[in-house]
Amino acid sequence: MKTKSTLAIAATVLVLAAGTVLATPAAPKAPAAAATVLEYKLPAGRTLTYQSKSEESQIMDVMGQSMDTSTTGTSVFTFTSKGLKDKNFLLGVTIDDLSISVTGPQGDMSPDLTSLKGKSFDMVLSPLGSEVDVSGAEAITYDMGGESRSLASGFKMFFPDMPGKPVKVGDTWPSTNGFEEKTGSMTIRVDLQSVNTLEGFEKVDGVECARIGAQVTGTLSGSGSQQGMDLTFAGTSKGKDVYYFAVKEGYYVKAASESTTEMSIDVAAAGMTIPVNQTSKSEVTLTGKK
Repeated sequence: MKTKSTLAIAATVLVLAAGTVLATPAAPKAPAAAATVLEYKLPAGRTLTYQSKSEESQIMDVMGQSMDTSTTGTSVFTFTSKGLKDKNFLLGVTIDDLSISVTGPQGDMSPDLTSLKGKSFDMVLSPLGSEVDVSGAEAITYDMGGESRSLASGFKMFFPDMPGKPVKVGDTWPSTNGFEEKTGSMTIRVDLQSVNTLEGFEKVDGVECARIGAQVTGTLSGSGSQQGMDLTFAGTSKGKDVYYFAVKEGYYVKAASESTTEMSIDVAAAGMTIPVNQTSKSEVTLTGKK
């Protein structure tokens, strides 16, 4: 929501002899801060390569026993604009590199993702950063813990949302995002709400960027089965994102995120509720552009 400041100007009136009234000149008004339009500009042929890194730590308390799991991930993706599709951008996405390392109570559970390198799909992005269609990523799957997972969820919230209105420093705008993660035996839904604020402007690698902070809250729910027992999930999360957007050029430059999640897993057959605490942080950096 926009906020506007007003400048009140008072004139001192002096009453002189013979009833003559003189007013001091009004002080000049300060120039109004210019509003900025933030939108993606991805003409056909533009190529952007991003590197993403993430770390996650999870602590699960099972009948008084703490079970820790740590996950790290790195990825490199290249997005190539193929031009407009119904006023949105059609992007070709190529997986340049991808790795996930998982260490838990059962030891190393890292999946082999070698076969995914070089694979590609198309997605559709709106000028305001809404991922209109990422269905092409659904077909790109990998095996983890004996269950199949797709890459789609990682692209459903990859690009930050822009305000859809001119904004000045201090202005805010809301955005909502969500995705559903399905494996062979589990379905988990994540919904996030963000309050974004234009915090200022600064140069990143010589490019003038808008610095945007986002306070993020979310909910998690789901259900599934494991070892023949039905499970239900519920939880909440909160975090902070800071990202940078090239103002004139119209592309995403980099971001850093941190979040915490508190969740419970109900195992009805065992009459047990398992608390889970999770912390995560990630960063995305633009490593190449044409």
